[in-house]
Amino acid sequence: MTITHYSFGKIVVNGNEYTADLIVFPDSVFPSWWRKQGHSLCMEDLAEVFKRDIDILIVGTGTYEKMVVPESLIDELRSKGIETFVSDTEKAISLFNQFLQEGKKVAGAFHLTC
Repeated sequence: MTITHYSFGKIVVNGNEYTADLIVFPDSVFPSWWRKQGHSLCMEDLAEVFKRDIDILIVGTGTYEKMVVPESLIDELRSKGIETFVSDTEKAISLFNQFLQEGKKVAGAFHLTC
């Protein structure tokens, strides 16, 4: 599931273009990812991640990093054995692709706009 392109509001995963926030797994895409509180990430928003055997979660917070990831959420993920990396979406995609190439069990939750 290599991500080959990202620009504000658009991402290309394995040749397929998406224009809404999404979660990318090593073998599939969960499209049209909707968050309960919009620009603030909470555990409920990651239900699809918890259904998978994932060790690393990469969170792309948008081009201007408007999506907030509370430190308490990162701590809770750590307690579940999930290492979490948070950055603007462009950097997050690069990190996702790197971990994927290394064969890591990684998921990427990407906010595509602000």
